Amino acid sequence: MYLPICAVLYRTGLEFPTGSLTVRLPDMGKLNGRRVLVGITGGIAAYKSVELTRRLREHGAEVRVVLTPAAKEFITPLTLQATSGNPVHESLLDSDAEAGMGHIELARWPDQVIIAPASADFIARLAAGLADTLLSTICLATEAPVAIAPAMNRAMWDKAVTRRNVATLESWGAHILGPDSGEQACGETGPGRMLEPGEIASILARSEPTGVLQDLQVLVTAGPTWEALDPVRALTNHSSGKMGYAVASAAVSAGATVSLVSGPTALEPPAMVSTRQVVSAEEMLSAVEADIDSADILISVAAVADYRPAEIQPGKIKKDASDLTLELVRNPDILAAVAARPSPPFTVGFAAETERPAEQAREKLIRKKVDLMVANLVGGEDDPFGSDQNSLVLVDNDGETALGRDTKVRLAKTLIEEVAARYHAKNPAANP
Repeated sequence: MYLPICAVLYRTGLEFPTGSLTVRLPDMGKLNGRRVLVGITGGIAAYKSVELTRRLREHGAEVRVVLTPAAKEFITPLTLQATSGNPVHESLLDSDAEAGMGHIELARWPDQVIIAPASADFIARLAAGLADTLLSTICLATEAPVAIAPAMNRAMWDKAVTRRNVATLESWGAHILGPDSGEQACGETGPGRMLEPGEIASILARSEPTGVLQDLQVLVTAGPTWEALDPVRALTNHSSGKMGYAVASAAVSAGATVSLVSGPTALEPPAMVSTRQVVSAEEMLSAVEADIDSADILISVAAVADYRPAEIQPGKIKKDASDLTLELVRNPDILAAVAARPSPPFTVGFAAETERPAEQAREKLIRKKVDLMVANLVGGEDDPFGSDQNSLVLVDNDGETALGRDTKVRLAKTLIEEVAARYHAKNPAANP
């Protein structure tokens, strides 16, 4: 009788005494009723997916499995049908599906997609936007969160092209779980092992509670502004908008409702973000003022031009003279204007500087009376404009916090956690 009783306790998360020690067994129902689609790609770690489907069901999830053609070389559909409790899906074109579009039906079904294992090949194909298998098509068509558990040889994981592909998927909002480090099937040792199934299931279960910005309204500005001189020329800067877009995506992942005001960029608007495109600093100010009353947090990442031409010439300026004098006037300071409101939101600014970034950020923090300034050094060899990497230092009234150097996507996630902690400390009544 002991083992069955323990099994029941293990599944329900109950406490029971053992002498002077009270044991709290894990609550295995945190995915209760959630629909999880498990995608399996070709790799030796596919055998672990059998255990993963079982663990997810222990957590209370309803599970469906999708196999790539390569995955079937490592694991059989029948095995996964037995562990998931549902038929396994393999074919991109399903004549038995409603309207013959099984991939769309499956894309609409899950609350969560997890690709485990995710091979280097699948990651590369998905990063390129290919939809040549049922699984990749579902990933592109679904609006559910997508998590990816990489599994590959350590050298493949270390390749710059693999890291670039992973960063691309992260920029789209995918959550990268792992990889782990250790002995691999090929006999080598290093990073590239798929996380253990129990750990993946626990991560997905922990991700279900509300995020650190759940139910909050976050307004983000990003990109450069374009201050017209004439119909074809303008004053602008090298900002790519990548940092601001990454911050907007990270805020969505943290549970916030996000509005993005973006200057001219070549980037696709982030998923699940309400994006408004503007050109000039005055247009950006108007867009911010239109949304600021409902915002709990403003994160001003945009590189707003400090000056604009006093006059915009109606026609193209001709190069008739050897010299040209332009009269410039100050642009509005959007961040300072928001911080000066009677009841401002929690305000976060960025200070992109070519020298002494932390010192310059502190001066702006004090002068603009904002809650947090994010300092970064720009224009150097290590941080060229448009790079996918950055190095940030947070500056507030309590001191400085270095976030180090990393991809903009990962830094954005860390930044959102730091902003959330400071916001909730300042607004304890808003704590979830």
